[in-house]
Amino acid sequence: QVQLVESGGGLAQPGGSLRLSCAASGFTFSSYGMSWARQAPGKGLEWVSSIDNDVSVKYYADSVEGRFTISRDNAKNTVYLQMNSLNPENTALYYCGRGRVTIMGWGQGTQVTVSS
Repeated sequence: QVQLVESGGGLAQPGGSLRLSCAASGFTFSSYGMSWARQAPGKGLEWVSSIDNDVSVKYYADSVEGRFTISRDNAKNTVYLQMNSLNPENTALYYCGRGRVTIMGWGQGTQVTVSS
């Protein structure tokens, strides 16, 4: 069955960095675009970034453009989200999803907390 397992979350200081990973299994990873989204406390799910299956095109929400970088390793069935210059507003549960325009399922999420 399809599995998406996020990792790499934790506590970061303002201005710090974290790298999230999402290990995928149960489907042909290289055939699908992948996405990251987040849900902050008390708020709805917010799309963060997506990447095409062949790594040719990457997409970012305006709020993270220039600070976050999405990447993938099709040999390892893994998608990454490098997050730099973190601020408290980035505190959220971060999810990876299978797909780019239509998301066909999300993982369980990894918590990111930005606080001094």
